[in-house]
Amino acid sequence: MKLSQFEFELPEDLLSEHPAEHRDESRLMVLNRKEQTIEHKQFKDLIDYFDEDDVMVLNNTKVFPARLFGNKEKTGARIEVFLLRELSKEQRLWDVLVDPARKIRIGNKLYFGEDESLVAEVIDNTTSRGRTLRFLYDGGYEEFREKLNALGVTPLPKYIKREVEPEDKERYQTIYAKHEGAVAAPTAGLHFSRHLLKRLEIKGVNFAEVTLHIGLGTFNPVEVEDLSKHKMDSEEMTIEEDAVRVINGAKTRKRRVCAVGTTVMRALESAVSSNRTLNTFDGWTNKYIHPPHEFSIANCMITNFHTPKSTLLMMVAAFADYDFVMKAYDEAIKEKYNFYSYGDAMLII
Repeated sequence: MKLSQFEFELPEDLLSEHPAEHRDESRLMVLNRKEQTIEHKQFKDLIDYFDEDDVMVLNNTKVFPARLFGNKEKTGARIEVFLLRELSKEQRLWDVLVDPARKIRIGNKLYFGEDESLVAEVIDNTTSRGRTLRFLYDGGYEEFREKLNALGVTPLPKYIKREVEPEDKERYQTIYAKHEGAVAAPTAGLHFSRHLLKRLEIKGVNFAEVTLHIGLGTFNPVEVEDLSKHKMDSEEMTIEEDAVRVINGAKTRKRRVCAVGTTVMRALESAVSSNRTLNTFDGWTNKYIHPPHEFSIANCMITNFHTPKSTLLMMVAAFADYDFVMKAYDEAIKEKYNFYSYGDAMLII
């Protein structure tokens, strides 16, 4: 397929700047692949589509406050530093993006916090905006991480133009987040409230958890017309034995296995055995899913509404059929569904 087939006109006012007032009261569009029907519901109505012994697979990654604002030595220029990943715990080396990048050269020092108690030195250039920083801090490692957390702010996606607000710390995080390491939230999971999870549990729905630490690459636009030529960034992921047992058990019993989000779908498809069951996994994945793709594990997915030409939209089109998905997106725009990270949700059964 071609990139241009994933272009569509998305009105700017449908890019949601704030989440719904209550997590589970965002809108839910339900696509039934077999019947080719589209229904309009609320997210909490999700429970009506699941029965005892069905499985929901969640990504339990936790977003860390990856955006820091510092000042350059001598000039005092304000510099934004976006923490991408930790390269060395011992040496406190981090892979980061800096903005504005043209001012930041190897050897420069950046100062963070009103008391300037955290200092970083630029030790390498990696890409036009990418740098390797070594943090200089007097305390131990735990204390250093606490300092980073205290100085950092929630890494809202760039399309959200407003300032970060206190509620973002809670709302740009799933309620089941456990393992810190993501710089973007697995947004399909943002719609689950504690109450809804409890109701699903009471109904007999089982949960399995995987961990995929989402990197900024998830937002990378595709820039090649031939989709097969695009390369995904690698992201760290783990699937443990418990999850494998629950998911493969549901598969054997022909139950519904629902991937909550594109990141879960990518994790599952990265760990498929030769007989099309799920394996444990501990490593990195750069799995790129676009039409045509045969899915091996999940037979159902929950996802947000994605932007034009994104790899996320391509995955959804591979799962639910391109024509059906584009028809649903047309309808979503007509019905004024909210798109993107803080937007509404879609259930595909």
